Amino acid sequence: MSEPFVFDSRHSLCKTPFGAVSCGGTVTLCCRPLASEGFTHCAVVLRGEFSGNEEQVEFAWTALEGERTCFSAEFSVPEKPDLIWYHFRFWRDDGSGCVLDRSGYRGDGLVDPWQLTVYEETPTPPWFGEGVSYQIFPDRFCRLSVPDSTGMVGGRWVHENWADTPEWRPDPDGEVRNRDFFGGSLAGITSRLPYLANLGVTTLYLCPIFESASNHRYNTADYSKIDPMLGTEEDFRTLCSKAGEMGIRVILDGVFNHTGSQSLYFNVDGFYPTVGAAQSLDSPYADWFSFHPWPADYDAWWGIRTLPAVREDSPSYIQYVIEGEDSVIRHWLRAGASGWRLDVADELPDWFIEKIRAVMQRDFPDAFLLGEVWEDASTKIAYSQRRRYLLGRELHSVMNYPFRSALLAYLRDGDAALFCEAMETLRENYPPSAFSSAMNFLGTHDTPRILTVLGADVLPESREARAGYRLSPAELARGSALLRLAALVLFTFPGTPTILYGDEAGMQGFEDPFNRGTYPWDREDQDLLAWFRKLGGLRRKQVSLQKGGLQWLHASGPLLAFARIWEGRRVVTLVNASPESQTFSLPWSGTASDLLTERTYAPEDETLNLLLPPYAGLLLC
Repeated sequence: MSEPFVFDSRHSLCKTPFGAVSCGGTVTLCCRPLASEGFTHCAVVLRGEFSGNEEQVEFAWTALEGERTCFSAEFSVPEKPDLIWYHFRFWRDDGSGCVLDRSGYRGDGLVDPWQLTVYEETPTPPWFGEGVSYQIFPDRFCRLSVPDSTGMVGGRWVHENWADTPEWRPDPDGEVRNRDFFGGSLAGITSRLPYLANLGVTTLYLCPIFESASNHRYNTADYSKIDPMLGTEEDFRTLCSKAGEMGIRVILDGVFNHTGSQSLYFNVDGFYPTVGAAQSLDSPYADWFSFHPWPADYDAWWGIRTLPAVREDSPSYIQYVIEGEDSVIRHWLRAGASGWRLDVADELPDWFIEKIRAVMQRDFPDAFLLGEVWEDASTKIAYSQRRRYLLGRELHSVMNYPFRSALLAYLRDGDAALFCEAMETLRENYPPSAFSSAMNFLGTHDTPRILTVLGADVLPESREARAGYRLSPAELARGSALLRLAALVLFTFPGTPTILYGDEAGMQGFEDPFNRGTYPWDREDQDLLAWFRKLGGLRRKQVSLQKGGLQWLHASGPLLAFARIWEGRRVVTLVNASPESQTFSLPWSGTASDLLTERTYAPEDETLNLLLPPYAGLLLC
């Protein structure tokens, strides 16, 4: 019996090479309809998303393999990056026929095509995808002393108690303004570098560190200045220098689609002595913003008045942020940063991102450019426009929200096959370097804490209840067990595993701001912390986990198994996400050793028969 498909874009019988193809490359396609269907002709229909080109390539009859007729064709993809959609036409000598798309045969005139990403081969710094990243919300990681907020922008106040719950109640105007600070600092981060190195961390991703009126600092007040509560530029340079000595790089958060209304550039309340756009149209920053009319009505990010939207096409803004000799991008890379994460990349024009990448590639070729994209970045549509994030001249890679969504769905009583399918879709659609450099994570400052997500049985309805919610002993036990499994997959899957500060210590909390508590120094869950340290150490030691290709071994129900292979060495991840023990059979030659426990297993007749306890995992080599 032959393979039971006419065309499978992921199978070498039907398409080579696998997945995305570099510009000018060659693709071979093969269709295999049943001979009994009587098709005598086959063609592929190709349509370029960005080029607008459409062509039809007729296949040659190549062979009769059992019950199937084989048609194949070889063609060259365009010399310029594009997103190609393709489907097939079949017809008989009498003119009858149909089309074939992802849904199967159809004759209704509709088409659900396959995707072929054509990308420009450009260098991607390997250090990001091969390492381990750690995300820090700077105000909440480590403070060395309680700061004085006097004279700082934003009307701030500081919690005396480091363990306080972040403020969540609206002010008299009904708005949560995020003016409560805890006083974490860059010097505090520097003091904890040994802790981070012991976790296996190789990259620090810092949420915004520039002067801002709010504790999250996403409403930038001055791109040229470190927020005084965090420290000084010298403190930043010291952090980068000392981190570098430990093999740790620093990536900064770039918020370039809006500023804060309380900023040097807008200056709505006159805090800064210079003239902002809200004060005069003669301001040097006036053309950064769109007024309708000035000053009362202006474009704001998602309609939030404290976040005036920036006109990225303003020549002075482009010079200020990207192209000037001392632009924001250049200045902070020279100061010691190794890359940028672009906040809400959907809000930035493709050409704007390309300009950032061009400057970085020319002047800082080892720097990494990451984008915040919540969906499949190869097909993303934003503001009715197909985006060009990963075609070679834009982002090196993106934050992998689909990884988080698919993994959580699987671990919370889902099917491993759906996780596999979601990841294979990305692997097929992304250029290989983008897939292997994706930022994989279990949570960010924008999502509830992973321990709470995995452990909580219900979501309390009121914010007051969610503010004080802590998992029950039973919820904590289940959440911790599932988190161990989630971390195992995270650290062994292609891409950079990223820890949100405190997840390794057992931090809890629902949505913002409850997910943004302070790191619990000296109150960590030591068992969980030891688990993350073990995984971080293995990631640093096992080259297969850093660079290896991906091979799926099993994905069905609660059982998941995949291998990372590099230069003949294989490391296999096995997961049982069931609350019941499960038997796992795996082809295996020679003795298997579990890297997590150092226990060995002997196969029988070249098969490993393993009984995995509830919520258990192995890492075999």
